Amino acid sequence: MVSWKGDTGKMMIHRTEFKLVQCHWHSPSEHTVNGTRYDMELHTVHTSAEGQTAVIAVLYKLGRPNEFLTTLENEIKTVGKEEKEIGIVDPRIIGFHTDKFYRYVGSLTAPPCTEGVIWTVVKRVNTVSMEQLAALRDAVDDGFERNSRPIQDTNGRSVWLYETNV
Repeated sequence: MVSWKGDTGKMMIHRTEFKLVQCHWHSPSEHTVNGTRYDMELHTVHTSAEGQTAVIAVLYKLGRPNEFLTTLENEIKTVGKEEKEIGIVDPRIIGFHTDKFYRYVGSLTAPPCTEGVIWTVVKRVNTVSMEQLAALRDAVDDGFERNSRPIQDTNGRSVWLYETNV
């Protein structure tokens, strides 16, 4: 897990301001798109002053090295199970820049699986190299192949596709 303690900027969802507090990865992905489960998923966790949680999920498939992960290579090798503060990161290299995303209200994916989380899943799929994926697995799970929960049923939730004119 990578955390930020200082001013990391903000995002607005439905007139509520959310601050980035941490990010972590799951392999394989915890979301599917049209039945496809991807090799990895980044979760950037944001909180509001009122205590509401919003998560942006970025999906990855095997391919070219990822620029964001390249900037974190040294931190990834030492992060393990502890949070590690890394300072300022240019959000443009994380993979958020897209004009299409899915949104729904669900739960956290780890216990206690708190409900009421606003999920935004970026439609554009990024790439990650096999070496980067292996480094994350080693750092987070001692080389285990999976650290994600099984795909969950939508339980009647609506998942909306948004298109913006960015």
